[in-house]
Amino acid sequence: MLRTLIATILLGIVFFLVQHFGVGSFLHPYIWYILMFYFGLSFFVHRLMEFGLRNNREKFVTFYISSIVGRIILSLLFIGLFLYNGLTNSFLFVVNFFALYLFYTCFEIYGLYRNLRRD
Repeated sequence: MLRTLIATILLGIVFFLVQHFGVGSFLHPYIWYILMFYFGLSFFVHRLMEFGLRNNREKFVTFYISSIVGRIILSLLFIGLFLYNGLTNSFLFVVNFFALYLFYTCFEIYGLYRNLRRD
């Protein structure tokens, strides 16, 4: 979980610097909401995987698949909520959202792979 926190802080610093130096045309103004959503989602997935790896490793696959399904459903609800409320420049919002989706997904798979390799 510490790695996720550090990655989120580093992304936040990068986003702040990009907006501060005027190159923020590639970032939607709601990028901070997206970043916090993914941090919360990563926390949820981390806890679920920790619970799945606890006593019985047979349940790990079930917990992993349920975390993937939960991530997709929550992501679609998040996007749908913002699009329903009337969003300016919705294409940029969706592009930023899925760029972070890929980043966090790859980051979590890498962390999971490291933990499984060690075990």
